[in-house]
Amino acid sequence: MSATPQAPVDGFSLATQGFMKSLLDALGGPGSGQPQQALGAAEASKFAALQLRYFEEQARLLQSALGDAAGDGSSDRADHRFSSPEWKRNPWFDYLRRSYLINSKFVADWVDALPTEPVMKERLRFLTRQVADAMSPSNFIATNPDALKLALETQGESLARGVRQLIDDVHKGRISTTDESKFEVGRNIAVTEGAVVFENELIQLIQYKPLGDTVFKRPLVMIPPCINKYYILDLQPHNSMVRFAVEQGHTVFMVSWRNVTEEQGTLTWDDYVEKGPLKALEVARAISGVEKVNALGFCVGGTLLGVALAVAAARGESGVESATFLASMLDFSDTGEISLFVDESIVAYREATIGRGGILPSRDLSIAFSSLRANDLVWSYVVNNYLKGKSPEAFDLLYWNADSTNLPGPMYCWYLRYTYLENKLRVPGATSVLGVPVDFGKIDLPAYVLATREDHIVPWRTAYQTTELIKGDTRFVLGASGHIAGVINPASKNKRSYWTGENLSANADGWLSQAAEKPGSWWNDWSEWLERRAGGRIKAHSRLGNAEFKPLEPAPGSYVRHRIS
Repeated sequence: MSATPQAPVDGFSLATQGFMKSLLDALGGPGSGQPQQALGAAEASKFAALQLRYFEEQARLLQSALGDAAGDGSSDRADHRFSSPEWKRNPWFDYLRRSYLINSKFVADWVDALPTEPVMKERLRFLTRQVADAMSPSNFIATNPDALKLALETQGESLARGVRQLIDDVHKGRISTTDESKFEVGRNIAVTEGAVVFENELIQLIQYKPLGDTVFKRPLVMIPPCINKYYILDLQPHNSMVRFAVEQGHTVFMVSWRNVTEEQGTLTWDDYVEKGPLKALEVARAISGVEKVNALGFCVGGTLLGVALAVAAARGESGVESATFLASMLDFSDTGEISLFVDESIVAYREATIGRGGILPSRDLSIAFSSLRANDLVWSYVVNNYLKGKSPEAFDLLYWNADSTNLPGPMYCWYLRYTYLENKLRVPGATSVLGVPVDFGKIDLPAYVLATREDHIVPWRTAYQTTELIKGDTRFVLGASGHIAGVINPASKNKRSYWTGENLSANADGWLSQAAEKPGSWWNDWSEWLERRAGGRIKAHSRLGNAEFKPLEPAPGSYVRHRIS
């Protein structure tokens, strides 16, 4: 390497060291000065060793950079941010990459060494990771070799496109993660044929048309999460769980939650239970003419279903034959990094501002969930859309992910306090809903509990606790992948794998130790389980609804079309 780049190399080294000191000071810890003044002797010694190693690594890196020796990239082979060969081939970009990784590791190690309480340490880990992710040299045009090369090849047109896309996203208030022009609800997603057969101020209930001459006697009622639209369960025909269930012979009813506005801003958790799952189950029974139906809840839809079943049990009602819980929590003892967003001060603030009326904008939840995987859900799109000027590809899951919904303030505050903050739902009688104490132990019916192994929203070991809370014959299944891809794993593609175990253990790891891995989709396993509880086959009727609950409009209905741009 010639002597010319030496000055910028030295400048970058000083800048990164300055950033490190500022970050450490901002976190309330020692910077590059006297760590002994802030820490005890043991911690100070540990920090001094970390600091010494940091400067030794930076010195070796600078020496190799000045000697034209590019690294082998062994420390970041799985890091997609630096997958381009140019990051390792060019000594300058290799230096930026390796220096950044050293800085990031030092901050992470420093937080690990802090003598602070576990909750505070986890928050510091989260904060420092957010800052480190944001400071990656891949996120800036001047230090991203691919973006620079593309700008030169296109004579600046890629940068111009990036600026235009940035302006468009600023107007939308969110980062575009997919080509939204390629999808339309009712045209190429949420297209399973059916009709809205009931609606109130909170839900529309869709009944789907049978695809065969016979159907099972007991219908299946699906309760999706209320923080997004229902069509995660009815994307395109090839990956629609709704269509799969209809093809198997189930009469499927789907709750479509309303995207609430200020007019519905006083709705409570009780309203969501009563006007959501309880009403949907009642209408499905009336239309089908049966005493019992099968029910399914996904994510917070599973929590709402669990509470509804507990309320029904307390009232002496038994209108559900079986329950399926998909990536859901009834016990909130370990909620992963989401818990970092919840403490008494945060909940009290929400209660003071929207607890008696108002809405939680969908954007707030979207930002929180995206930050849990910032490199994948934020920075990769910043680089692709704005630095390279490329349009994101069309992906139905990401289209759905961007189509989030508002929540009423009173409902959200109740949910936040009694689940994430205090975990009261799991304690028999500690909370009351619709005037009756909630006791999951009174739920005595067959249950299929699915968790996914890489779920960062519903940790699988926490989802496993549902098997300890409810009675009845319970089957626990662990799917591969994460919160969405692990659930939406079509049987037709038969990808990934899942684990089953006949004997439930007192803890999740005990269950896993004796579980067997099976290739393919868990959908087939669930279908066989559900068929045994569906009541035998009867002649299918093409007419939807009945004399009391007549079709109001074709599926997917009007509630799901209210999109926040």
